[in-house]
Amino acid sequence: MELEGKKIIILVEEMFNDLEFWYPYYRLKEAGAHVVVVGSGSAEAYSGKSGTKAKADAAADQISASEFDGIIIPGGYAPDLMRRYPEMVKLVKELFEAQKVVAAICHAGWMLASARILEGRKVTSFFAIKDDLINAGANWVDEEVVIDGKLITSRKPDDLPAFMRAVIKEF
Repeated sequence: MELEGKKIIILVEEMFNDLEFWYPYYRLKEAGAHVVVVGSGSAEAYSGKSGTKAKADAAADQISASEFDGIIIPGGYAPDLMRRYPEMVKLVKELFEAQKVVAAICHAGWMLASARILEGRKVTSFFAIKDDLINAGANWVDEEVVIDGKLITSRKPDDLPAFMRAVIKEF
């Protein structure tokens, strides 16, 4: 199991994209990682856009970025809610600054923009937030997965296989 011994955060908040949460969650577990679901603290469980529920293991203000090897940020409408919680944004920024894996798919680029880590970085996302990422200083491209150092981004659920191959390889 290629990720045995790795401790990885998956962020969650209301209206997460169900596929972009559950696919990485189970793929990381399958690879042997210890996955910790981290929410804002606004609820014990969060509803995805398609109705699945995800229970948080901890709130963002209860954990330390230094204890983790990386973070996955699913899309949906959740990133717009996540970025309203300073502790969630802080986790992303701290993991990025510690040169640990930060992986974002679809609308999760909003969290990268709010963490102010996009200046000069090559990224992709769902096309609707392209302007937001460019305005945050990113070099946006339309590719299924983009790897810029330890920053991994992808566009949409169809890209999940390529996204997770890149994430697992980087860990």
